[in-house]
Amino acid sequence: MNATVSPLNPVIRLICPSDSIAELTLLLRRAYKVLADMGFNYTATYQDEATTVRRIEGGECYVMADGAALIAPFIGTITLYRKSKDSACLEPWYARPEVASCAQFAVEPRLQRQGLGTKLMEFVEHRASELGATEPALDTSEGAKHLVRFYMGRGYRVVDTVRWEGKTYRSVILSKGL
Repeated sequence: MNATVSPLNPVIRLICPSDSIAELTLLLRRAYKVLADMGFNYTATYQDEATTVRRIEGGECYVMADGAALIAPFIGTITLYRKSKDSACLEPWYARPEVASCAQFAVEPRLQRQGLGTKLMEFVEHRASELGATEPALDTSEGAKHLVRFYMGRGYRVVDTVRWEGKTYRSVILSKGL
């Protein structure tokens, strides 16, 4: 399934073994830098390549690339998990059978606010439905008001809060009925 937005002609696809984990990791760090500058220590603000690999294992990692480019750099990404994104996850909402969670959602900073993030979210919500989920869910810092507004504007609602170990902030868990 591909998604297209003019004028970039982005294509959403599963990450391939030949894709650069280094490039993906750098995209995540660039996209999350604004959050690090706000004082939030999201894992994506500092993760290394091994952490990126660990975080996409057990999920479906999608990348958005510019389909018009011969060698397309990643311009966005999101990872979907049909089960909890972390087998040691103690958050009950993510363990529910009807819930699919997503994480590592990022768009290249210079391309943000052009609808690319919306296309990634639409794609992953559709994919979650294909996998039998009726509730896509995610979490973000409650202090990242712009992100909470973005998700709530897409129909997500706050279902819980959690303080993840080692984080400088409390997260809200947001979920959306499909």
